[in-house]
Amino acid sequence: MILYITMILSLFTYVQGSTINNISKPNCPTHCGNVKVPYPFGIGYNKGCSLDNSFYVTCNKSYEPPKLFLLSSNIEIYNISDSEFRIHSGVAYRCYKSNGTILEEFEWWSRLVSPFTFSQKNKFTVLGCDDYSLIRGTKGTDFSSGCLGLCGKAEDVPNDGQCSGSGCCQTSIPKGLDYYNVTLHNFKNHTDVWSFNRCGLAFLGEEGSFLFRGASDLSDAKDVTERILSTVHVVVDWVISPHGRCSEFTECKGNSSCYNVDGGGYRCRCNNGYQGNPYLDPGCQDINECEDLQTNPCYGNCLNTPGSYNCTCPLGSSGDAKVANGCQQPINRSKFSSTTFITAMVFGPLAILSSILAILYGIRRKKLMKLREKFFEQNGGVLLQQKINSQGSHAAMILFSIAQLRRATNNYSQENIIGRGGYGVVYKGVLSDKRVVAIKKSRIVDGNQAEQFVNEVLILTQVIHRNVVNLLGCCLEEEVPVLVYEFISNNTLFHHIHSKLGGMSWLSWENRLRVAVEVAGALAYIHSETIMPIIHRDVKSTNILLDDNYNAKLSDFGASRLVPLDHEQVTTLIQGTLGYLDPEYYNTSQLTDKSDVYSFGVVLAELITGKKPIGVDRSNIEKNLATYFVNSVTENHLYEIVEPRILREGSLEQIQAIGDLIKRCLNPHGRDRPKMKEVVVELDKLRKFTTHPWTQQQTFQETRSLVLDVEQLDLYEVPLISFGTKDTESHSSSTYMPFEEYKPR
Repeated sequence: MILYITMILSLFTYVQGSTINNISKPNCPTHCGNVKVPYPFGIGYNKGCSLDNSFYVTCNKSYEPPKLFLLSSNIEIYNISDSEFRIHSGVAYRCYKSNGTILEEFEWWSRLVSPFTFSQKNKFTVLGCDDYSLIRGTKGTDFSSGCLGLCGKAEDVPNDGQCSGSGCCQTSIPKGLDYYNVTLHNFKNHTDVWSFNRCGLAFLGEEGSFLFRGASDLSDAKDVTERILSTVHVVVDWVISPHGRCSEFTECKGNSSCYNVDGGGYRCRCNNGYQGNPYLDPGCQDINECEDLQTNPCYGNCLNTPGSYNCTCPLGSSGDAKVANGCQQPINRSKFSSTTFITAMVFGPLAILSSILAILYGIRRKKLMKLREKFFEQNGGVLLQQKINSQGSHAAMILFSIAQLRRATNNYSQENIIGRGGYGVVYKGVLSDKRVVAIKKSRIVDGNQAEQFVNEVLILTQVIHRNVVNLLGCCLEEEVPVLVYEFISNNTLFHHIHSKLGGMSWLSWENRLRVAVEVAGALAYIHSETIMPIIHRDVKSTNILLDDNYNAKLSDFGASRLVPLDHEQVTTLIQGTLGYLDPEYYNTSQLTDKSDVYSFGVVLAELITGKKPIGVDRSNIEKNLATYFVNSVTENHLYEIVEPRILREGSLEQIQAIGDLIKRCLNPHGRDRPKMKEVVVELDKLRKFTTHPWTQQQTFQETRSLVLDVEQLDLYEVPLISFGTKDTESHSSSTYMPFEEYKPR
């Protein structure tokens, strides 16, 4: 009888095994060359081999071996898994002659269609010693970011394989991008580093797939480009029904389950103990765990069951057969009375279980206490206490617990994210007393992040000003540092200036002047009225928040520095944001309060022109707003670049006065810039300056002819293709190999 059952189970396992390896639909190809093509993907348009025509792929047999391409595009696919696939990468570059003129350049962009998006597993990388690159994309809304590569000498570039900023810079991209564009820029046209670095490169690729080899990668641009194109791939996420959810409809077959994907759509996966293709009938099939005893240990009798297996001790023994020597011979019961046996059987396991639970609870509690002590020290708690004590600060800090902040943010839910910055993620939270707060959680746990955290806490304990975001407290028990601020509900000044949906109605001339006065007042306060002067070091429109009444609030002091009372400047590593960075600070590393004045001047120029500090889509003379603005004022073209609304609402005298003030703030020499106190006084005078209505009307009639109306066209649809642009010609990335003319020595 046992032999008969064993034969039946073996036959059942054989039948299951024959269906486990179903990859594609019947009569549909399962491979293209070396690439497996699992359903819902399928080879051929309208062939019935794919879930629908958004999942069809093309097998080009003119190659040896054949190559697989997404839809009918030139995007080659190297492998497909249950949630992603990998495609080729493209390299943007710009090379220079020794005199600084451009020898050759190449831009790169790539676009996908639903249901495909670029994965967060990718990193944006920039190689070069005089380069910064911008990556822009779309994920329903516009996205832009950048990376900066700087170095002075070849021997200063590390060759430890790490991309740490010296010659090689890396940054992340958000989830859900379906398009990205890469452009390269420079500071001095490589004239200072041309002897060992003649080209700047930028590309998107899977994290960890590119190993930076130091100065050798900077000197041989052709070799490193060929290495990137042959070894670095871009990871693409895919989902079923991008706008659907599991509760609405599912393609999942037997013994599989559906799960929703962050950002929209869903996928299917086999249940535990099953494997196969969850999108094809009959679905996932049972795995015979008894055939793989290394993964599923059994030192007794193994019997496969649907989705699992049973492992029992041989007849005549008992115990845990999944553990070596776990099966023991039975105890000779004749030595014990029945009462003793029953008592031992009932109370023995209970006593053992209680002891084990007590020990485990004690161990767990001790581990939690040690872990919290570790996090407290790791997050700079000891350093914070030392600095506060050494500087005589007696600011009261609210210490929030882990439980309080996790309840407030729904366990740091993705839906509660309201912003991402250079040092971390900001969540919206609601405390138990119904106060709405902004909770800033650092991204990475390391010494530098802890120092930034301590620095920001230390600075904000000294700052009490109506136009500075109020720090409520912090949490030192989390794995990463956490700060709790008052919640500022009305987005950033950058959003209101530049967003098409940003509610421009409140940005009148009067309101712009008011916001400018408020921010200038906050900067003047931290420069001269705190216990120790503070230099913000990252003044920009994204760090200026607006509350319910559109009052300005200066935020993000993570990059700020305290200045000793007997010093006028401090020497620091260069840090800031492209477009706002003080050129004198960049060239000398000497940080002064005039560096904030320069950055604030850029914000003022941004406020009255409506233009971004760095405009990659503008002409060369207009690309840098600070330079363009100063030139316009010098050449008496100010009224041509200010926003039309300002020409209607402000007087010529006011506009000219603020233009001259901005020009002085943007002076390349810090000593010639005004102090923030002087800026506040001048802006306040402009607010109080009024003209007779007929004069304003006359001014508008005189200046309306200076306004150039420009309509920005919507992006048109483009075919599904990845390509780069060399000079004015477009080339397919599959046919154009860069550096054919330039051969570095």
